[in-house]
Amino acid sequence: MRSTRSPRKGKSSSPRTRAEMRTETRDVVRQAAFDLFSTVGFDETTTQAIADRAGVAGGTVFVHASDKVDLLSLVMHDLLEEATTTQLASLPEGALIDRLLHVFRGVFAMYGKHPKMAAAFVRTLPGARGPNADRVNTLTFTFLNQLSLLVEEAQRKREVSQELNPTLCAQNVFGLYFMTLMAWLSGHVPINALEMFLRSSLELQIRGFRP
Repeated sequence: MRSTRSPRKGKSSSPRTRAEMRTETRDVVRQAAFDLFSTVGFDETTTQAIADRAGVAGGTVFVHASDKVDLLSLVMHDLLEEATTTQLASLPEGALIDRLLHVFRGVFAMYGKHPKMAAAFVRTLPGARGPNADRVNTLTFTFLNQLSLLVEEAQRKREVSQELNPTLCAQNVFGLYFMTLMAWLSGHVPINALEMFLRSSLELQIRGFRP
């Protein structure tokens, strides 16, 4: 005879999978790292302090990042992705230089909200290693491709030479952006003047050295 018992109450929701639990822990660790890096400072924060704030064991932090620099990449990746995605989605019509500056304006604004953390990120980025640093590198190459598409669009509008290689142009633009950040780190340019500094560099780049 078929049982007529009703299903047990409270058992309707499926248990969390291991992957879901890992993602949740990763988010908690990332938030703890963000809180401490952006307030206390990167150099002053220990990985144990991050673990304590996240409420996890010290070793758990290293499940999600290879070291403290990689933890910084974990935090910064999502901030950079949000900033660039938002700006690219709201691109105005106009000259190439204005469209490029629109994109970088969002990144500069994000850095301005978190100057301690941003400065540490720019300083440590070239030597960063680990899974999160790799994600930042992938994001960077995606961003370079998006910049090259802006150059291609400017070529279609006959704004810039058809002979230019859009990929090389994007690399040059990114190099000028990074040098702008270096000028900020060295104290030569205040963070609220980064866009003006980059504009001058881009104007020279687009105009070229020829008279």
